[in-house]
Amino acid sequence: MDTYQRIAVFGGVYSNYLALRQLKTVCSRIGVDALFCLGDIGGFGPHPNRCFPDLQDKKIQSIAGNYDVSLAQDLRNCGCGYNDPLDNHFAQISYDYTYKNTSKENKAWLKTLPLSYRLKLGPLTVLLCHGSPRQTNEFLWESLSPNHLLSNFTENYGVDIICCSHTGIKWQRPLPGRRHFVNVGVIGRPENDGQTDVWFSLLEFRAGKFTCDFRQLKYDHGRLSREMRREKLPEEFAETIQTGWWTTCMEIMPAKERLRGKF
Repeated sequence: MDTYQRIAVFGGVYSNYLALRQLKTVCSRIGVDALFCLGDIGGFGPHPNRCFPDLQDKKIQSIAGNYDVSLAQDLRNCGCGYNDPLDNHFAQISYDYTYKNTSKENKAWLKTLPLSYRLKLGPLTVLLCHGSPRQTNEFLWESLSPNHLLSNFTENYGVDIICCSHTGIKWQRPLPGRRHFVNVGVIGRPENDGQTDVWFSLLEFRAGKFTCDFRQLKYDHGRLSREMRREKLPEEFAETIQTGWWTTCMEIMPAKERLRGKF
């Protein structure tokens, strides 16, 4: 198990190769030991193949999200875990486009990704997963995840820190026994806050202390939205990139999280 002092962790690339490249530039400038991607490399955005060269960098370790599993196994849908017809409608459009525009070579590479990954951050053991340790597409929303559930995860899996990303909205919570649970955020689309920036997490162990610092990431969102339109992706997708408000796949959201948004 590799040991680090300072790492960048991010989820949900969603084909946003522009944000991914910017993230690598920022991390090179601020200095991190390694970068970790928590899956869902494709989906939502244009030109999915453009993400793979950057993710295959030796300084980045990726795990598989539900999207990656579906693409690698030639499944018919993204396995996102939505239960509303409207959510599934837009999810299917996104998946069909991504499936068609992801090369066989890149689908083969997705097959090599683990579903989880363990590392040491100083003396602390960290488990990286996509949705939850028990299910790749489990939605762990801040408002619906009680402490006892999160504590049970850390205890049952024998770790100090668990990181996930599936919901697309960052949050963190300290737990009893100096344990922590972190939703690291996603870089593929804004988090329904009216800002065009996206988010990643900087995790560090220094001077005997764990810190999680959520960092905003600016990128050329105007270019991304223009490319989405040229690729004839739904206008709702481009609108989210331009405005920072989610327009699709919101029916799964709990009331507390949805009330923060515009729709």
